[in-house]
Amino acid sequence: MKSRLFTAASIAALMLGVTACASNGSVSTDARAAGETYAAGGQVEAAAAAPIVVPPLGFAQRTLPNGLQVFTARDTATSNVTVQVWYKVGAKDDPEGRSGFAHMFEHLMFKATRNLPQETFDRLTEDVGGSNNASTGLDVTNYYETVPAQHLERMLFAESERMGSLVVDEASFESERDVVKEEFRQRVLSTPYGRFQRLHSQAFIFQDSPYRRPGIGSIADLDAATIDDVLRFHETFYRPDNAYLIVAGNFDQAQLDAWIDGYFGGIENPDRALPVNNVPETFGTAREATFYGPNVPLPMVQITWPTVPYNHPDRAALDVLDGILSTGESSRLYQSLVYRQQIATSATSSNSQQQQVGVLNTSAIMSAGHTPDEGMAALRAEVTRIRDEPVTEAELAEAKTELVASALRGLETIDGRAFALGYTLIM
Repeated sequence: MKSRLFTAASIAALMLGVTACASNGSVSTDARAAGETYAAGGQVEAAAAAPIVVPPLGFAQRTLPNGLQVFTARDTATSNVTVQVWYKVGAKDDPEGRSGFAHMFEHLMFKATRNLPQETFDRLTEDVGGSNNASTGLDVTNYYETVPAQHLERMLFAESERMGSLVVDEASFESERDVVKEEFRQRVLSTPYGRFQRLHSQAFIFQDSPYRRPGIGSIADLDAATIDDVLRFHETFYRPDNAYLIVAGNFDQAQLDAWIDGYFGGIENPDRALPVNNVPETFGTAREATFYGPNVPLPMVQITWPTVPYNHPDRAALDVLDGILSTGESSRLYQSLVYRQQIATSATSSNSQQQQVGVLNTSAIMSAGHTPDEGMAALRAEVTRIRDEPVTEAELAEAKTELVASALRGLETIDGRAFALGYTLIM
């Protein structure tokens, strides 16, 4: 059977480039002519293999009158249960001049509620052998706990509390703002490529859309924030009709439904519509930039191509392309730049898709004595080779197998299945 590796729509003719360069303590960026096209690849014969049977991810779905969408997946083979709440708000929804708000709220949501004192989530989970955490992306913020099944009700109560009764006072706000600022210093300012990867690259690639704002925020924006800004952000986005509640594990369905109705059913939405934040990015021409940093030991180069959003049918082909380029030491980028040419200490790619946009990145950290231009040329040569020379059956089969195996490993646990469901719903 013939299989197209990737289509013209997958990787646009426009090319962006971003480079981090260390000469004179610099971080630099580069992009070449817009006429370069990395489009429809050749066709290859798919390696013959027995079909992989993926068990269905069974779940029940319902929507409460207040708009909260509930998904439950029962598994009596485990003694645990996971509770996850996914809010449709991320860094792209940060207000202008208030970058980092979604991320700061990830911290504030672990503080007090009307009926729960501070740090209760740790006590409710860790003290019974469970765990809790949260994460903030460009499109989503999610909160999740895994505990023994007999503690399910208290986790539902706790999640309903921070959705409907969060208490943010001046002391909590100041404390968490300081925590986030320190995180910024450690992850952005102190690491060699932190400024480039977390600030400059994103703002350079996305110049029109809200994805240009750094998820971790900025010291200036955090300092400018007020507690009124924080309360307004929570009221705007942390509401039942902007959330998914996912429960997976060992539970009685009727009892679970009753608890959810009791704890979440009475939470009201604010009397205003959800804001719509959909500003398209116009990748009109190729562009380049150079960034400098005081603690960059070696040049880093990056080329970025605009691709497609998460729900586009070409996403799977781009995942395969990404795997062929950079999964493992046998990948094309590693073999070319690190092993054969020995011009880079590392070489990688990433296929990143959000709700509204997607990009394919290729990057390398250069070896001492080698220039950013060498790295850019080598990265571009490997992507050109993908276009001009069909990949081998072995490469295609290996990339597909690794992707499927990774997906299956993620479904082995109840929290992994809940994550897979939540991410699919949001995106």
